[in-house]
Amino acid sequence: MSVENLSLAGKTALVTGGSRGIGAACAKLLAARGAAVVVTYSKSAEQAEQVVAEIAGGGGKGFAVAADAADADAAKAGVAAAVDRFGGRLDILVNNAGIAEHGPIGTLPDAAFERQVDVNIRGVWHTTAAAVAHLGDDGRIINIGSFFSERVPFPGSSAYGMTKHAVAGMTRGWARDLAGRRITVNTVEPGPIETEANPDTGERSARIKTLVPLGRYGQPNEVAELVCFLASPAAAYITGTHVLIDGGMLA
Repeated sequence: MSVENLSLAGKTALVTGGSRGIGAACAKLLAARGAAVVVTYSKSAEQAEQVVAEIAGGGGKGFAVAADAADADAAKAGVAAAVDRFGGRLDILVNNAGIAEHGPIGTLPDAAFERQVDVNIRGVWHTTAAAVAHLGDDGRIINIGSFFSERVPFPGSSAYGMTKHAVAGMTRGWARDLAGRRITVNTVEPGPIETEANPDTGERSARIKTLVPLGRYGQPNEVAELVCFLASPAAAYITGTHVLIDGGMLA
């Protein structure tokens, strides 16, 4: 595989929920590979601007846009703002914004269920629906799903798992919808990844690590490497698929 096939020079990318964790890692690595990147955020403006500053410090181009994925109009406005920044074009969309709230059926509050549906399903749908008109031929859509779409390994995760099953379903359908324009659509399905919201010293981390053959949590940058590969010309014949990155947890 040639290095040129992995380059994203001259490309433009939108990363939703790009102010921290996996989204921030994706935004920074996309920029390091040559893409101009807009990150959206809902609350953490300071963290988003820090990501942009790190991109600029590395010689890249980055911008931050406030856009709450749970709000359909805000999600659409975020896409419009990103496209405006890029002069009307968009090459790569990374649907990363997502939340997880756990609780067994019958005890999970309705509001927690609705929030997850709004962000994890409706947010992905409305963002992508707004973006496809601006994506050029040979564009890339990468959805950040979860290994919970393959299996629900812990009690209290039915609502979250359901939303990630929905993301997997949308990926398959969109791969068919957009194939005529050579736009590829894939899902990256992380397992246990060390983030602010999921530290590897958390309440269940010791048990989780015993279930991972590699014996550790993954790092956001490892997920970002996979995202950047799927965004590159090297992945032009990969579409409609779901790629686990879970240290072998579901092997």
